[in-house]
Amino acid sequence: MPPIPSLISTAYAQGTGLSGMFDNQGALLQFLPLVLIFVVFYLLLIRPQQKKAKEHRTTLDALRRGDRVVTGGGIIGTVVRVDSPEEVSVDIADGVRVRVVRSTITSVLAKPEPVAAREPARQRDQSRAKAESKE
Repeated sequence: MPPIPSLISTAYAQGTGLSGMFDNQGALLQFLPLVLIFVVFYLLLIRPQQKKAKEHRTTLDALRRGDRVVTGGGIIGTVVRVDSPEEVSVDIADGVRVRVVRSTITSVLAKPEPVAAREPARQRDQSRAKAESKE
């Protein structure tokens, strides 16, 4: 029986025809989309998240008495005392004081004015009231 001729020819890989340092350029071009995706992820996701986390950390470090805060459970209260670097005492109702881990505070709603800033503002208000009453 004679051999049957094959209708499928053998395929061989072909080079670019370039030699030397241009042979490795194909590998660089293959990694270029991965590098671009990483750059986009960094700029759009990772960097803003790190910035937000740093801002939250500085907000928690600046907690002081009188700040109105929201805890992770959604409880709104007023900081009464900073017990330690990890704990804060929060008033959540009249006569109800809770110790809260500082990292569970999600946001600070209002920061009261410092006492030094309150006094000049009070004096200005009083002087305005006197000026209006004279007119």
